[in-house]
Amino acid sequence: MRAVRYHEYGGVETLMVEQVSDPHPGAREIRIRVAAAGVNPVDWKVRSGAVHEVLPVDLPAIPGRDAVGVVDETGESVQGVSIGDRVFGLGGVTGATAELAVLSAWAHAPTTWTDEEAAGAGLGSVTAMGGLKALGPLRGRTLLIEGAAGGVGSAAVEIAVAQGATVIGTASERNHAFLTSLGAVPTTYGTGLAERLAALAPDGVDIALDTAASGSLADLIAIVGDPVRVSTIADYANAHRLGVHLANAENDSALLAEAGELGRQARYTPRIERTYPLERIAEAHAYAERGHTRGKIVVCM
Repeated sequence: MRAVRYHEYGGVETLMVEQVSDPHPGAREIRIRVAAAGVNPVDWKVRSGAVHEVLPVDLPAIPGRDAVGVVDETGESVQGVSIGDRVFGLGGVTGATAELAVLSAWAHAPTTWTDEEAAGAGLGSVTAMGGLKALGPLRGRTLLIEGAAGGVGSAAVEIAVAQGATVIGTASERNHAFLTSLGAVPTTYGTGLAERLAALAPDGVDIALDTAASGSLADLIAIVGDPVRVSTIADYANAHRLGVHLANAENDSALLAEAGELGRQARYTPRIERTYPLERIAEAHAYAERGHTRGKIVVCM
């Protein structure tokens, strides 16, 4: 099969499209013929070596954690899915940016989603849901999402709105119309946030989700009044020190199925900012590294 690989930690110049051996699923795993794969911040952080002490990988490695495609092989003890089913899901820290990928968590992809949208749903949805579930029931509560325009933030907005929350999202002004289209009330981040929120939510903000790791956790705690009412999916350095929830993305098929059901109900559609062909993987990673994305980046096979 064709796959993207890097043989050493480094910049985007290490990424190459190569012929490699086909992978095969183990017990409780499936293999898909990949239609599209997501590009997430963890991909370039792992590839660069920036997180090698926390997330070491065996080299050479294939980047990518989430993908969509058609099931073409199943491992032992797999139930509820058949050869030919179109699914989206998650594998290991690496392995998805290839013609064939092994998934350990998956759900049937809604027919309402394109392949590009389904490819952007896996990691974004489970990460967003993990951060939201740490905050308890959402219905009737006012939720602040820091970094609401990114891949995880935009997923969290739609999922929280679908669950009955009033959502205020921070983003740069160029993304405010985008947040409005998702159902959030937009505002800018940074200095003066508490004052802006006082005008937007006179009765106060109940809970907050940080997806940006911009150093704002202490401010979010002050805004909602209690660290247990704040969760982060990104600020590992400060979460434990400040006592907020730290939500890690988990390969959870139940969460993926929940996201897929919201997709079937047209209440959640993964937002895609850019797509690239496999041969332009270096450009996709370079764009992801620059940050400030609006939605997800996807590589198409």
